[in-house]
Amino acid sequence: MMKMISATSYPDHNFFRIVQDIQSYRNILYLLVSFPLGLCYFVFLVVSIALGIGTLIIWIGVPILLITINVWWWFAMCERYMAIRWLDVSISPLACTPILPMSVWQRAQECLTNRMTWKTLAYLLGKFPLGILSFVVTVTLCGLTLGSTLIGLVLGLLTTPFLLLYTLLRGQVDTYLFVRRYLTFAMLGFGVTLLMVHVLNGLAFVAGQFARTMLGMSDDALRLEEARVVAEQARVRAEQADQRRRELVVNVSHELRTPIASISGHVESLLLSTQEGTVAPSPTLLYTYLGIVYHEVERLGMLVDDLLSLARAETGELRLHMTNVVASDVVEEVYHALMPLAQRERQVTLVRGASPNLPQIVVDRQRLAQVLLNLVRNAIASTPSGGIVEMNVEQSDAQHLALIVADSGIGIAPEDLPHIFERFYRVDTSRTRASGGFGLGLTIVHDLVISMGGSITVTSEVGKGTRFCVVFPCQTL
Repeated sequence: MMKMISATSYPDHNFFRIVQDIQSYRNILYLLVSFPLGLCYFVFLVVSIALGIGTLIIWIGVPILLITINVWWWFAMCERYMAIRWLDVSISPLACTPILPMSVWQRAQECLTNRMTWKTLAYLLGKFPLGILSFVVTVTLCGLTLGSTLIGLVLGLLTTPFLLLYTLLRGQVDTYLFVRRYLTFAMLGFGVTLLMVHVLNGLAFVAGQFARTMLGMSDDALRLEEARVVAEQARVRAEQADQRRRELVVNVSHELRTPIASISGHVESLLLSTQEGTVAPSPTLLYTYLGIVYHEVERLGMLVDDLLSLARAETGELRLHMTNVVASDVVEEVYHALMPLAQRERQVTLVRGASPNLPQIVVDRQRLAQVLLNLVRNAIASTPSGGIVEMNVEQSDAQHLALIVADSGIGIAPEDLPHIFERFYRVDTSRTRASGGFGLGLTIVHDLVISMGGSITVTSEVGKGTRFCVVFPCQTL
């Protein structure tokens, strides 16, 4: 969103202090350089445009004209910067930043249909005659001021002896005559200088207003462009949401297929084995089949819970109860919940630790436990038998606390690290399916951490393990 721009500023309005204002001399410098810059712009634009139009018949003119347009935009940006810095002028943007990336031809079409393109061209071409005018006026006034000051001082020096002789002949001696004479001509020179500075400041003010009008979008155009940008952003968000919805439907359908097929296959086997006239399955086989069905039903329940968490986060319906929490207590709770699972199913050792005298953190305790549960489950699933998964709490800095989950597992390849928080992304598809994951756990972890005002980072080395670091702000005293 672009802010509205105020009018140009003018040096100190005090009639006498204007000579002391550094802005006055910036204005004079701007007026002096306007002529050489305007001459360069005029020669380049006239030659380039004529050459481009003259060679259009052999298609060389198209790239020449495109290059010319880019260069004159760059000239306009430089002029806008000079007007802002030297003349202390506030100018609206030349154009709003496009929301979507555009191809070369789209950018060219946008540029040719943009009114500011032709306004900047008119400004650069008009800079030449206006530069001549400002240069001539500035040099003339500066010359007249300097000349009148010097002439006044010289006349004062030359006429003072004659006045002294005249007063002596008349029998009157004025010891301060020279000083008064000198001060009279000095004040005359100062007055001329003061008038010259005011005139040049007025000329610079006009130049600044001209730059503000030609090198910036008008208020109406700016508001219209802002409305267009807002509408375009809303359209992009709607398209992205629709794309995510379609991807979600496809991914969920794909994820549901495996557990449903497994449940259907095992239930069908049980039905066939219990038909009349067939040998009843053994209790061991029956227990195995029912255990598989139960496990797949649990996986479906986890998928539903994950999808609900994602939906709440995306629609802004995720409610957080932010309180001061002792992080080591949550770590202890997660440790006791997952330690038996790690040892029984994966033969992985789960350990925990915490630095003493740590401050509390401001989080939702239930959501923090969910974050740690997801991270530790992933760490256990990616760690081979005999490995170690470690949870630690330590001070990150004076205002933040870090919760670390590290494992000695298989690690994550460098090309996979930038994508691990994307939904349905799997580092190892076959392993993740076997261990019951859907590729949503880390996405939920990331969303929860960000929602609670924290940050999460990951480092990993293939064959050595992975380390997740979640940082939250400490309790304010």
